[in-house]
Amino acid sequence: MPTQRNPWLALGALVVGFFMILLDVTIVAVANPAIMTDLHADISAVIWVTSAYLLTYAVPLLITGRLGDRFGPKNIYLIGLTVFTLASLWCGLSGDIETLIAARAVQGLGAALMTPQTMAVITRTFPPDGRGAAMGLWGAVAGLATLIGPILGGVLVDGLGWEWIFIVNVPVGVVAFALAAWLVPSLPTHEHKFDWLGVVLSAAGMFLLVFGIQEGNARDWSAVIWVMILAGVVVLAVFVVTQARGSGEPLLPLGLFRDRNFSLSNLAIASMGASVTAVMVPIYFYLQAVHGMTPTRSALVLAPMAIISGIAAPVVGKLSGRWHPRLIPTIGFLLFAISTAWLALVMRDPHANITWMVLAGAVAGLSNSFIWAPLATTATHNLPIHQAGAGAGVYNTTRQVGSVLGSAAISALIAARMTAEGLGDAPAGEGMGTGQVPEVVRQAFSSALSAATFLPATLLLIGAVASALFIRNPVARPPGPADALEVNSLTR
Repeated sequence: MPTQRNPWLALGALVVGFFMILLDVTIVAVANPAIMTDLHADISAVIWVTSAYLLTYAVPLLITGRLGDRFGPKNIYLIGLTVFTLASLWCGLSGDIETLIAARAVQGLGAALMTPQTMAVITRTFPPDGRGAAMGLWGAVAGLATLIGPILGGVLVDGLGWEWIFIVNVPVGVVAFALAAWLVPSLPTHEHKFDWLGVVLSAAGMFLLVFGIQEGNARDWSAVIWVMILAGVVVLAVFVVTQARGSGEPLLPLGLFRDRNFSLSNLAIASMGASVTAVMVPIYFYLQAVHGMTPTRSALVLAPMAIISGIAAPVVGKLSGRWHPRLIPTIGFLLFAISTAWLALVMRDPHANITWMVLAGAVAGLSNSFIWAPLATTATHNLPIHQAGAGAGVYNTTRQVGSVLGSAAISALIAARMTAEGLGDAPAGEGMGTGQVPEVVRQAFSSALSAATFLPATLLLIGAVASALFIRNPVARPPGPADALEVNSLTR
């Protein structure tokens, strides 16, 4: 006799893999010094270990969301999980920086296949007014993964070596595959035509823009760099125009942006992605290179950030469906901006009391719980069922585009501030994996990292403004035939 499949079981299975792929966004931050030393790389090269992952994660998200609609979110998720797990093993076995960057690029592709499917399953199996609690879990996982990554990374780097921040994904990936294959239902599929011109234009535009920003300082902002950045902007503009004028089914369904809250949520999550990715890099360089901490000790400084975020996010997620959509995330963005600026001010002093960073991190953790789930709930509230995958793909694309640009921008800004402080690139590569930079340059080094940290603090204000402009969601419509089809698919 058929029994109805509990959607919470499916979501629980999916977030195991989702946690793992978001963990890999920030877990590398604490391992950067060790990777630099072991693979004899400079700071620009080692940040490409993160940027390559974020780039191949971001570019395909528009089409991978559609693939979930066309072939089923369960199937695409399992394929992506397989790619991600195998690429993780490749990362751990890499013997040089170029191989590691290539492996991270493949890992990002696997993550891109997986991510939209988690939000699509929530959208297609939970009613609009019931998504707050589901997105609370999703938001807790997203926020906790990005914050706990450096802590886990520190323990693994100190205990086993930097390779294990990737190898540990293999057993987790096997467990996640088994859970998803068992618990995630096979949802109905929808016919879609794929806009291959849009895929090429979006990929080319993003690559030109990110590569130009990432390599700008290393190449003295030459004419070639500026041409690449400008070309990236132009290609992305052409991409948007083709999406608006295309007679077929566009890769980027611009009609989704007619919903004000969806549009503003995308702007806000882009600023969040950029800020979270950017803020981790200078903080861990400061703790390890200036204060001489081990990876584990430096990660534990911000442990309260992860703990508070993980505890508060589910509670905030439940409340987000009851209150005006603008209230909670606006407060969250403002608190996060204040705590990030606080961290930047502390980092000006190479001999600062680390307790102040612990307190600032605790505030940042609380603020994160106010952002992830409420934004996701607001973004998906009005999505039509047949565009769940497309909407999830767009939302996750904007988050990842923000992360890519945040990673590239913080790399360029740190390098620029090093040069402005009279350090060049040398201090960033000396002693980073083995202890403190020399005392004679420690003040200049701290000042450079502090100045760079004001970038994510400023970017968070964009999210605050976007959230403050949210309007109240309309009353949910009664379930229709399409919704019944989704619910019936959960029965076996």
